[in-house]
Amino acid sequence: MTDWTKRIGGVLVASAMSATLISSPVAAQDEGPIKVGILHSLSGTMAISETTLRDVMLMLIEQQNEAGGILGRQIEPVVVDIASDWPLAAELARRLIEVDEVDAVFGCWTSVCRKSVLPVFEELNSLLFYPVQYEGEESQRNVFYTGASPNQQAIPAVDYLMEEEGVERWVLAGTDYVYPQTTNLILEQYLLDAGVAEDDIMINYTPFGHSDWQTIVSDIVAFGSEGPKTAVVSTINGDANVPFYRELANQGVAAEDIPVVAFSVGEEELSGFDTAPLVGHLAAWNYFMSVETPENEEFIAAWHDYIGSEDRVTNDPMEAHYIGFNMWVEAVEAAGTTDADAVIDAIVGVQVPNLTGGIAEMLPNHHITKPVLIGEIQDDGQFFVVWETEDLVPGDAWSDFLPESAVLEADWTDPINCGNYNTETETCGGSEAVAE
Repeated sequence: MTDWTKRIGGVLVASAMSATLISSPVAAQDEGPIKVGILHSLSGTMAISETTLRDVMLMLIEQQNEAGGILGRQIEPVVVDIASDWPLAAELARRLIEVDEVDAVFGCWTSVCRKSVLPVFEELNSLLFYPVQYEGEESQRNVFYTGASPNQQAIPAVDYLMEEEGVERWVLAGTDYVYPQTTNLILEQYLLDAGVAEDDIMINYTPFGHSDWQTIVSDIVAFGSEGPKTAVVSTINGDANVPFYRELANQGVAAEDIPVVAFSVGEEELSGFDTAPLVGHLAAWNYFMSVETPENEEFIAAWHDYIGSEDRVTNDPMEAHYIGFNMWVEAVEAAGTTDADAVIDAIVGVQVPNLTGGIAEMLPNHHITKPVLIGEIQDDGQFFVVWETEDLVPGDAWSDFLPESAVLEADWTDPINCGNYNTETETCGGSEAVAE
């Protein structure tokens, strides 16, 4: 075996050191396995979050194979390491589709990754299941957004802080790329519309992998000492969260003084350091490992059995892959084929159980229904749910709080069949996002 490949759980993996993917020879396509691509960062700044998504996809595929596969055929995973390198992600996505002939791809974490690979999936008419919360302002025919859009995470989190915590001043802190920028654009407008003064909103961006948080946290503390109650809304991504939370603890930023609500910090990220000083800070997700349902209990047991350790946690994007994979299986079975066009037609309206006791449905805009949960960090690295929506929330592709987006809707069924249909002019502008 060469130095640029490694074997994980019987799956041959190509590293970022080479774009060449190796897979076992198979018989003719109709007689051989159905191939599924797994497109995640196993190295670089995003590996802290994405490696476990590779692992859960391998578990789900193994379970499906044990249940008989799909259409009487086994599923063969093809794993690549995009190494937190977005041009490489596009290159490897193309190779998965053209060379390995995968029928669907599950992958990406960051929006810059998703936007880098979107043209590939559109050009080659393949399928991407994207499992992470994102900024919205997009609906593409070949993509299924199984993570949260802003109305399923960011907006409810701000509402909670306003109504339950009495927050009046806001720090919008994020990593410097499209997801935090667009989410904060929506949140800033939402706060202004709610009567928050511009001087009561502080916005800060840092690069991927940022490690020196002393000055920024000092600025947050100073901003929070100027008057009304302040909160931090964090869209910081990747391993930069570790030094950020460490610096919060170093400077004694307690949750009762300046609560932080995070959109990209879950059980996996917290498992890497002492969480005792962070107790009481918040995260907004659509799933927590601590949720007590029979479905979640069964999933966690299966995960621990597969991974061989009860120390490994579960998190929201894992549930999103669980939902997305099961939806794809249902759609393929309903269509009787893995053909992309047939699956796209079959998947709208598919319903599968989520892990919190409800049902996830694929909507015509290629987003899904989700509950929204707010959790407090506990000293064991888990979350205690302090608030949740009464009903499932359908994901919006386009924000109601941005004037240019409020008139748009996405519907990939006839007769509209459009990702950004203007309801005023009754014309289709295509599938590309308005906000970049």
